Amino acid sequence: MFSHLMIGANDVAASKTFYDAALGALGVREGRVDPKGRAMYVHGDNIFMLTQPINGKDAFGANGGTIGFAAATPEEADAFHEAGVANGGTAIEDAPGWREANGMKLYLAYLSDPSGNKICAMCRG
Repeated sequence: MFSHLMIGANDVAASKTFYDAALGALGVREGRVDPKGRAMYVHGDNIFMLTQPINGKDAFGANGGTIGFAAATPEEADAFHEAGVANGGTAIEDAPGWREANGMKLYLAYLSDPSGNKICAMCRG
């Protein structure tokens, strides 16, 4: 359904450091910066990008929005969370762990990135 996902970053270099570590824990290669200063991560058929907003205003997290990244195991989700916190992210919501609702069992690890975007690593049970 999606071709790519791009989010705003007030400091692309700081956000790249954060995502290089957090996504690296999920097996994603380090992002590359293009001539326009945008960081791009390519993993399989997926593209995730960071950019300063083109309207010149500050980037901010979408209230109510979450970007989810697939984790193969709970340990991989934990590594994502630990790497993110160690590289400028903030632990948010409940600690990483299993959640059950509507017949689903999910392992979730939530962070806020350096620009306030809410992200999560998720492993299906």
